[in-house]
Amino acid sequence: MAKECSFDVVSEFNKQELVNAVDQVKRDIISRFDLKNSNSEIELEADKTITITTSDDMKLRNILDILQTKLVKRDLSIKILDPQTMENALGGKVRQVYKLRKGLTQELAKKIVSDIKDSKIKVQASIQGDQVRISGKDKDDLQAVIKLLRDNSESYDYPLQFQNYR
Repeated sequence: MAKECSFDVVSEFNKQELVNAVDQVKRDIISRFDLKNSNSEIELEADKTITITTSDDMKLRNILDILQTKLVKRDLSIKILDPQTMENALGGKVRQVYKLRKGLTQELAKKIVSDIKDSKIKVQASIQGDQVRISGKDKDDLQAVIKLLRDNSESYDYPLQFQNYR
């Protein structure tokens, strides 16, 4: 009898790499000519949000561009950033909060399961909290599911990783 193989679909990020990327952005804000005396700040708050405060909208876009570049260089997806509405801060500044996406939402997990079922690949998909467990008898079927999810990654708002492949 064949042994059951499985893997988990999750959405996580490396916290230490995120801390390092934000620290690099802080150093860039201090040293870049266009941001040097703009009283710009970037703060990482409890691995839940990143807050950028600066004097105007253009500087905010520049800092966001720097942040996205640093995230990509550290193998973090920019899909982890969930932008909230921009708001005015004290002293004529603007503030932008980015929530950090971690774990799959129930809606996304259901979408992943339905995409797998629609593909007619002979595997079972089950939602387990904030991850989806895919199991099947053939490792080739599991590889086909991974390829399917990677090919459809644009339709998911969250970065997907595949763990515990056995």
